[in-house]
Amino acid sequence: MKIAVASPPFPGSVNDGLYWLEKLVKEASAQQADIICFPESYLPGYPGMGYTPEDRTEENLRSALDKVCRIAAENSIAIIIPMDWHHADGLLNVAHVVSGTGEILGYQTKNQLDPTEDHFWTAGTTRHIFEVKGVKFGITICHEGFRYPESVRWAAQHDARIVFHPHFVGSNTEGLSLTEWGSKENPYYEKAMMMRALENTIFFASSNYASRYPDSASSIIAPDGTCIAHVAYGEPGIAVADIDIALATGLLAKRFKNELYGVPSKSSIS
Repeated sequence: MKIAVASPPFPGSVNDGLYWLEKLVKEASAQQADIICFPESYLPGYPGMGYTPEDRTEENLRSALDKVCRIAAENSIAIIIPMDWHHADGLLNVAHVVSGTGEILGYQTKNQLDPTEDHFWTAGTTRHIFEVKGVKFGITICHEGFRYPESVRWAAQHDARIVFHPHFVGSNTEGLSLTEWGSKENPYYEKAMMMRALENTIFFASSNYASRYPDSASSIIAPDGTCIAHVAYGEPGIAVADIDIALATGLLAKRFKNELYGVPSKSSIS
């Protein structure tokens, strides 16, 4: 399977986000990628990125998702599109999965919010497994993938070969200028990506924004912890990797003795 992770700029509006989404989807499709993942809360954008309140209305978000479905079908590629999403329980931070024919396969909620996000979103309560072209995968969103490795282990124990990780770390105004992937001088985020792959024996595909001062690169990590592809820091673009699914055995995740620590509740497979 060929997988891609996107690094778009901060979207100034839903329409701006859709412009970059279609551009990067076309690039991934031209490289024959089967699926592409975008960063956390990409539509309308992470809070504070400059979009208008109208971009966050239920009507406009549903319209945007319809356009993503059209783009997926036109380019025959599955898309993981993180969005704000209105729900009876409150505003959720989700990642929709759209098939290469434009069908919505479901979404994964962000269940572990960063403490600073408690007033932005309502935390979700369930986990899901998705499947595209016979390959099972899970999704963990930003903070929960970095700080709660159980969210990745659950997916690996339920036969996910890949866990996609939409996230946002960095800034357009201040921060470090990273030059070397995984350097000991970098923030911890890329090391955490390595560990999520290595400790579960799966592929881990992580997507971040192309900000001026990113704290991590959009990256694809192999089951042995090796970074096999990443986008250049601060540059809009995609990373594509042709991965050998047979290497993603989930061996270490499945050796974990759940009975010694308790099994996560309210989990489901779809």
